[in-house]
Amino acid sequence: MKTLKEAAVGSTVKVVKLHGEGAVKRRIMDMGITKGVEVFVRKVAPLGDPIEVTVRGYELSLRKADAQMIETV
Repeated sequence: MKTLKEAAVGSTVKVVKLHGEGAVKRRIMDMGITKGVEVFVRKVAPLGDPIEVTVRGYELSLRKADAQMIETV
């Protein structure tokens, strides 16, 4: 299982599944990150937090813990 946290900078990955539950999963889905959407990884901070991505034309920052809950291919 690969997660968004492991995706290389400059790569585009496709979301396969969202893990987690409750408010955390809802927050991720509210950002537009849902199954089947493509996510472009723009930048990762030196210590890995936050991860900056582009989703559906919007630039977002994700926490490392949230990125780990997003399964990708």
